[in-house]
Amino acid sequence: MKATPSFSFELFPPRTPEAAAKLPAVIDHLAAARPEFFSITYGAGGSDQEGTYETLMTVARQTGIEAAPHLTCVASSRAHIAALLDRYRQAGVKRIVALRGDLPATAMSAAAPGDFHYASELVRFIRQEHGAAFKIEVAAYPEMHPQASGPGVDFDHFCRKVEAGADAALTQLFFNADAYFDFMERCAKAGISIPVTPGIMPITGFANTVRFCAGCGADLPRWVRLRLEELQDDKPALIDFGFRAIARLCQTLLANGAPGLHFYTVNQAAPTLRLCRELGLGNEGTGPRD
Repeated sequence: MKATPSFSFELFPPRTPEAAAKLPAVIDHLAAARPEFFSITYGAGGSDQEGTYETLMTVARQTGIEAAPHLTCVASSRAHIAALLDRYRQAGVKRIVALRGDLPATAMSAAAPGDFHYASELVRFIRQEHGAAFKIEVAAYPEMHPQASGPGVDFDHFCRKVEAGADAALTQLFFNADAYFDFMERCAKAGISIPVTPGIMPITGFANTVRFCAGCGADLPRWVRLRLEELQDDKPALIDFGFRAIARLCQTLLANGAPGLHFYTVNQAAPTLRLCRELGLGNEGTGPRD
């Protein structure tokens, strides 16, 4: 295992007043583990971009840890993206997660609406407008983007993002380590050497895990699905099973060359911090334990 693998946490802007009230404590607990950075999501077409900015500024003020906003370009104009980039740069942001974003249902079989059709175009635009001012992270899909026509086409899209100037990549969540290793073999054959960090989602329930997998096209191994379904009425047993399954996945990834881990926290501190303690990441004594 790498001696000091990097790790980072993803948050999403709270959608209710109750969630907003809880988020500062979640940020405090997660920040005490000293991640490399936080990433902050937003909805398709920039539907929650103001929430992204507010959450990002909360992280920056509250923790002093670098925060990277997700920037999606689908249905956006060049002028709109340029204004967002200027705003982030003025706020001291130095890292961007550059994404295409989800296509509207009406556009699934057509070109993406707006001035940008692919994330590679967004990456190229950021580089043209701001040079090396931002570190640009892009998405990688070890299994395949759910809207791609095939694995080869999807990998070609990834290559174009790298060629456009991406510095690093964060993967979609997955539960099969071989999918990541196969993706990295394809990268090596293509001459791609940027860091590709696995995206990890703690398992905290049956229904939500199945829903996340369905939404992003991730394969949930049959044995995991069956065990989760069997344990769904025994929350402590399910949590323990999910923790052990994800901890083994993380250990396998790190032991075989993954540069670090990017945790999809779903705005919950305890499950992610338990994994960090098990893996020896950050401040092991930090955070809630249930």
